[in-house]
Amino acid sequence: MLAKPNRLTDGAEYKAVVRRGARASGVHTITYVVSREDSASPRFGFIVSRQVGSAVVRNRVRRRLKAVCLSALPRVRAGSEVVIRALPSAADATFDALENEVFSSLARRAA
Repeated sequence: MLAKPNRLTDGAEYKAVVRRGARASGVHTITYVVSREDSASPRFGFIVSRQVGSAVVRNRVRRRLKAVCLSALPRVRAGSEVVIRALPSAADATFDALENEVFSSLARRAA
């Protein structure tokens, strides 16, 4: 689980990252990244809408994305804010597929 300093918690923060962030699209996710000037730890947020599936499926996708981001934490530049939006195809994606896609998106935008 991501620690509190590594999570986006406010709706305004999500909105700012999605509006101003550099975008990296994949088959299962869209990743938005904004770099702040301070050296705070990277922060992550997740958007998993009802289009992905039932509550059980959405929560499984969110848990998988959180686990992927926890393992990617050392690779992400300090001061980065990342929002990952899950697309409907994420419901059927394997953990490895999500991991590869998020790692490649973060490498393009937040490394």
